[in-house]
Amino acid sequence: MTLNTMPGHLIRRLHQHSTQVFQQRMKAAGLDLTPVQFAAMGAVKDTPGIDQASIAAAIAYDRATIGGVIDRLISKGWVARNVSKRDRRAREVFLTDKGAQVFAEVLPLVAALQDDVLTGLSDAERAQFCALAQKVSDAFEAG
Repeated sequence: MTLNTMPGHLIRRLHQHSTQVFQQRMKAAGLDLTPVQFAAMGAVKDTPGIDQASIAAAIAYDRATIGGVIDRLISKGWVARNVSKRDRRAREVFLTDKGAQVFAEVLPLVAALQDDVLTGLSDAERAQFCALAQKVSDAFEAG
C-alpha cells in the first residue's frame, strides 16, 4: 500500500482541499469565518440556547476548545452566550440578529462551494461519495 492509496492520507488531503475552498470563498465574500465557526453557528441556529458541550457534540468537535470558537464568534458579534438559568455551570448560546443575518448570507455560499470540494466527480459519484462518507461517520460514532 502506498501513501496515495491510504484512506487516512486521502481523507486528510481532501480535508485540506475542502478547508482551502471554504476559506477562499469566505475571503472573496469579505467574511472572516472558518468551517468550524460556520458549523457552530449552524448548531446554534438549529437549537437556540444550546450549551457549548452540546455544540461540540453536534459538530463533532473537541469540548475543550469549543469555548475558543464561541469566544471568536462573540467577538464578531454573531453569537451571545449566557449563563443557563437551569444549570449555572452551563453556558447557553444564541445567534444575535447580526449572526442570523451573516448565517443566512453564508449558507448559499457554502452550499454552492460543495461541488468544488468534490471537483472531478459526476453528480452520481458525489452522491455515492456522500453516502459512503456518511456510512463511515455513522459507524465511527456508533463505536
